[in-house]
Amino acid sequence: MTDPDGVARVYRQEYGRCVATLVRVLGDIDLAEEAVQDAFTVALTRWPATGLPPSPGAWITTTARNRAIDRLRREASRADRHAQATLLYHCDEGQEVGPVRDDQLRLVFTCCHPALAPAAQIALTLRLLGGLETPEIARAFLVPEATMAQRIVRAKHKIKDAGIPYRIPTGAELPRRLPPVLAVLYLVFNEGYAASVGADLVRADLCADAIGLTRELAGLMPDEPEVAGLLALLLLTESRRPARTAPDGSMVLLPDQDRSRWNAELVAEGQAIVRACLRRGRPGPYQIQAAIAAVHSDAPTAADTDWSQVLALYDQLNAIAPTPVVALNRAVAVGELHGPAAALAEVDRLELPTYHLFHAARADLLARLGRADDARSAYERALELATNEAERAFLAGRLSGVGAG
Repeated sequence: MTDPDGVARVYRQEYGRCVATLVRVLGDIDLAEEAVQDAFTVALTRWPATGLPPSPGAWITTTARNRAIDRLRREASRADRHAQATLLYHCDEGQEVGPVRDDQLRLVFTCCHPALAPAAQIALTLRLLGGLETPEIARAFLVPEATMAQRIVRAKHKIKDAGIPYRIPTGAELPRRLPPVLAVLYLVFNEGYAASVGADLVRADLCADAIGLTRELAGLMPDEPEVAGLLALLLLTESRRPARTAPDGSMVLLPDQDRSRWNAELVAEGQAIVRACLRRGRPGPYQIQAAIAAVHSDAPTAADTDWSQVLALYDQLNAIAPTPVVALNRAVAVGELHGPAAALAEVDRLELPTYHLFHAARADLLARLGRADDARSAYERALELATNEAERAFLAGRLSGVGAG
């Protein structure tokens, strides 16, 4: 027997792979998505009675392909639609084209065509690769849901109307496609590491997908230091995941984590990549973030963290890739070195009204300064904006722990 939650888990794990395969086979994003969604609808009715198939992803892909064949034949009004259905029926799903062997990575590069605006490239790929819903993607971009929905629809129309080919870019094109591809993989990992919605803090499937695709990208482009930097950043961040939640599933912040539970192999691999990046002398945003993560991983306890080095790295990052989120993280380092008042002055200059971690960081600083009423208000705002149940529980605990002012 398989309950709906089991089907939902398969959806989270397999959606991106199935859609990527169907996009390659069909050459049509909307048709691929609809076929995969239809297949999961069938699974919801069949799997509770028959049980989970030996290879759920293959079952979904085969069912989706058959559904697409049926739809093409049903809607065929011209001979070429019949021909397309026949070609689809006889296609070799194992055939690989171009230098990228992974369908998902191929889809990332396809969606990152320069004809699409950068924000649309990232949003569409997040939707197709990880099966993320529009609210989750909107949260990653800190924009309203309606705005993100329009971006995704327009991106699909642009690909279709402009006849953007579903093909692997040539070697000369790869570097031009790289920035949005790296951004996509980073955001997919972040959504896995801190899920937007649901009871679980982490979506391990998305973390694994992002790391696996980044590894493949690093093999494809071994001389690109930012690819190596992103891989190091993901590995070092992933290394902390075992310590990030308590046995009851509650969230544990970095300073409170049991560092003996960090994955030592991932730490060693990530640090080795960071050292190789430093030897290259071509710093970029992902390499700098990886270096910051490496500083944290060097410290046997939170008290041993070299915050002066962390702040210096954030200064470098803020100089080459300034964003409000970078400035917020930099303010945390300022607080560790120069106290909460100095950090709060930095935070209060930022404009991140819909970012729950902004309000949470501000609340922590206010509490440390003894401004209990203000801290409670900030925690309440953070709680209003947070959508993950584990994060909400953590914030509620912090809120209840703030005494009256």
